[in-house]
Amino acid sequence: MNEPTLIIDDDPSFNAILVRTLERRGYPASGVTDGEAALARASESGVGRIVLDLNLNGSSGLALIPRLLAINPACRIVVLTGYASIATAVDAVKLGAIQYLAKPVEIEAILAAFEDDDGPDLDLPASDEPLSVDRLAWEHIQRVLRENDGNVSATARALKMHRRTLQRKLAKHPVKS
Repeated sequence: MNEPTLIIDDDPSFNAILVRTLERRGYPASGVTDGEAALARASESGVGRIVLDLNLNGSSGLALIPRLLAINPACRIVVLTGYASIATAVDAVKLGAIQYLAKPVEIEAILAAFEDDDGPDLDLPASDEPLSVDRLAWEHIQRVLRENDGNVSATARALKMHRRTLQRKLAKHPVKS
């Protein structure tokens, strides 16, 4: 229960607040802001729990999941994102994350994800309502972005869209449905 938690988030303020909140609740925690520092810290400290931001300074946090699990196959990884999509949620779980949560997130949700031994609930009931056109467009952009390994320029070319237009779309939060 008191295994160290590693926070990997490129926002230094959010990172520090999450570390402080976990420590106040009795969970030892440390934070890093990039992938290489995360791998080094995971190697040296034997972390058992990891909170991983999906977007780390423009690159995908998903690429870190297999590398972190190679260091410690028993570690439990929760992915956080401000830009949730079905495609990245499925990818995160396939790569070995135990949960995928959208920001803003309460500390209780993160702690519950670490305590849940059943894994993510992938049998969510399907909605009778179809996705909106805006949500379908968001999901399509996320899928193409994933296919291009997070490369915005390549994704813009694949979508036949100007790169700045795509960047503006990606900077917005996804529509709910």
